[in-house]
Amino acid sequence: MQLLQTPPPDRHSLWEDLAAIVIGTTLVALAIQFLRASELFTGQIAGLALVLSYPTGLPFGAIFFALNLPFYVLAVRQLGWRFTIKSFFAVALMSTMADTLPHLLTINHLHPALGASLSGILAGIGLLSLFRHGATLGGIGVVALWLQDTRGIKAGHIQLGFDLCVFTVALFLFDWQQVLWSLLGAVILNLLIIMNHRRDRYVARS
Repeated sequence: MQLLQTPPPDRHSLWEDLAAIVIGTTLVALAIQFLRASELFTGQIAGLALVLSYPTGLPFGAIFFALNLPFYVLAVRQLGWRFTIKSFFAVALMSTMADTLPHLLTINHLHPALGASLSGILAGIGLLSLFRHGATLGGIGVVALWLQDTRGIKAGHIQLGFDLCVFTVALFLFDWQQVLWSLLGAVILNLLIIMNHRRDRYVARS
């Protein structure tokens, strides 16, 4: 009797990866617009970049891109060149979109509850699109995917833990209500990752 073997996971084609990266980065860039319209921020490196962009006046995309550079070393060593190149492209594309969208889309008013919820949902789905095609938006996402693949710790838990640290620091810089609404968006985002990105289904290493 011949034993059935589990077939290896299908590798996405180049065009499938490209489409997923464009869709994922577009959703995250749109999430950033909702955060800006609500005067909120998010967690991870994107949140840190957004927080720094408010007082400095520097473009979010430029700060986000620069903060991600050190994490590429870890990505190359632990997750491979394929993952790193796709992630580098995703970060560059999202940074460009985030700085371009304000010239194309104007939101005059958005209640923070709606802004936090929409941004969390959009960013969560956007990151899932990237994760499932072997990419991320750098930063803590690289660490989270690496630890999920090698240690079995859910990526969403790692990201949420880092986010709590970011929001704790933010309490000393921003109004507490602004921080709490921002935290809501981050919780929604990471819950989507926890529920939908599992180590037994998806791995980042190429």
